[in-house]
Amino acid sequence: MRVASRMEAVWSWGTSQCGACVVHVDGKSVKACSMLAAQAEGTEVTTIEGLSPDASHPLQKAWIAEQVPQCGYCQSGQIMSAVELLSRNPHPTDRDINTAMAGNICRCNTYVRIRAAIKQASRALLQAGRGGASA
Repeated sequence: MRVASRMEAVWSWGTSQCGACVVHVDGKSVKACSMLAAQAEGTEVTTIEGLSPDASHPLQKAWIAEQVPQCGYCQSGQIMSAVELLSRNPHPTDRDINTAMAGNICRCNTYVRIRAAIKQASRALLQAGRGGASA
């Protein structure tokens, strides 16, 4: 099993199907396997490592607190997608979360925990006065 604080950007199937490779390009979630490096020239690319190298981002803390990680493969993509969601919608409903996270597959089926972690991070960000999820 992966250590929760050592989540890293991963290369998945290269077919843009699972969402494990999600990174942010100019603040928007992009499946890295569907983008050429040349297309990223002149943009700001943020990976899970750039979000918070010590796992101190509220979403990373919530992920650990809710015991989301199982095999760990999808975690970096899931978190990066959740960061974008919370930056657009600081207080998402279950439906909002399900819609935003639909492009990320979790083979361990921890969707209930993922939703709980996103809600926990939302509350923490709002309490901290950060209304969004940016780093």
